[in-house]
Amino acid sequence: MNEDMRLMPVGRTKDTTRYTIVPSGVGGKGFQDSVSSEYGKDSALAFDEDEILSPIDIEIKGKQYKYVPFGADNMLPFNIKNMIGSNMVTSQCQQFNILACYGQGVRFIDRETKHDVDDEEILDFCLRNSLHDCFMEQCTDMKYFFFSVTVIILNRKGNKIVTVRNKDACYCRFEYAPSTKSGKIEHVFFGDFRVGSLDENHIEVIPLLDYWDPLGDLMVRMGRKRDPNTGSNRPMTRDRKFAILCKVPTPGTQYYPIPYYMSIFRDAWFDIYRLIGIGKRFMIKNTSAPRTQIEVHNDYWDNVCDMEGITDEAKRIERKEKEKQDIINFVTGVENAGKAIVSGYYIDPNGKENRMVRIYPLNDASKKEGGNWSDDMSEASNALCFAFGIHPNLVGATPGKSQMNNSGSDKRELFTLKQALEKPMHDVMCKPYHVILHYNGWNKKASIDVPMIQLTTLDENKDAKKTTVANTNKKDDDNDNNEE
Repeated sequence: MNEDMRLMPVGRTKDTTRYTIVPSGVGGKGFQDSVSSEYGKDSALAFDEDEILSPIDIEIKGKQYKYVPFGADNMLPFNIKNMIGSNMVTSQCQQFNILACYGQGVRFIDRETKHDVDDEEILDFCLRNSLHDCFMEQCTDMKYFFFSVTVIILNRKGNKIVTVRNKDACYCRFEYAPSTKSGKIEHVFFGDFRVGSLDENHIEVIPLLDYWDPLGDLMVRMGRKRDPNTGSNRPMTRDRKFAILCKVPTPGTQYYPIPYYMSIFRDAWFDIYRLIGIGKRFMIKNTSAPRTQIEVHNDYWDNVCDMEGITDEAKRIERKEKEKQDIINFVTGVENAGKAIVSGYYIDPNGKENRMVRIYPLNDASKKEGGNWSDDMSEASNALCFAFGIHPNLVGATPGKSQMNNSGSDKRELFTLKQALEKPMHDVMCKPYHVILHYNGWNKKASIDVPMIQLTTLDENKDAKKTTVANTNKKDDDNDNNEE
């Protein structure tokens, strides 16, 4: 650290020059440029969903399509991901939301017993598709972007769904509806749309099932039900891969929904938290050397050289620089704490004492460097947690005894409340699995459930137990089937 410091003159008298120790870059243009570039621009400038986005023409395997960009520059999902990942509070909040949404994962349960199914065909399907990994990817997309694209793949005969996969929302783009014959979104395009990476030959075109009735649309396409538009059965399509869109409704008609938490970028708190962190780092970095004032007699440097018999001008300059570094090492070196510097002095003809080197400490021993804005940072982190719908104590955003930490009972209730609020999102996310159940003919013996984790009290002699949101009687199950 010491070699990155330098002595900067801050004043001069007739006989002495006053110095202070600062980092080498302070005061230079490079330092100013670094500060300006690191503080960056306001996060609100990244959003443009209020603008009318022009569809983009694309040719894939000789066929022309139009798709809607995700943001004006098609980079909005990557910008959002990077901004959330750059802030430890928002990053941890998203992780907590994803894990809370996942619960104990999606699973097929027996309609009668409400226990996991033991049907070999269903168990084989779950094992071959890594169903929990797929559901975790769904949770991630839903919490980041409020939509997920799930792909189902049928066997060659077209009578069974054999594969289910989640497509990363960052790389999904939707077809421009007015450009299609039906006036609906007919395809999802999956590929790397980042600037400089777009290769139209490697973009996958996936037929999108009807958003409101994916099962009925699939049955019509496979010739198993009549087309409501013609009243007759269609020939079975040659397609075996289809996309199902799951989306959380948000105000306005949007191809890509804008999650509610994104208000943190339009509001000031995301920037406030970021700027406080950057400001504290610069403050600590630039005051890391002890704040001292050093007075050096103008003759001191020459006296050092004269005492060592150095006459060569180049060597005298080198020796003076070494002496400056020795002073810096003495003031900033931890190993020198408690030691003293010895320097000569003399009495001038007027009887005044003239010391060659004097060091005056300027630090306030009662002031803790870097402690500024601590309350503001706590306030900003609480605001960010609020935007993500998470109590700060659940993610440790405001640790410490003085930060209104709740009791164990309060935290259990907060956690239970958080998981209960995931029920609507689970209903939306389970759409593809209901399609699989009904299309494969498993709906008479199995249903879909996302068990949650319920924290218990110590008197129950266990840390947690599993709860379910499945219906508890056959009559309700039948009603639920009708809704599906």
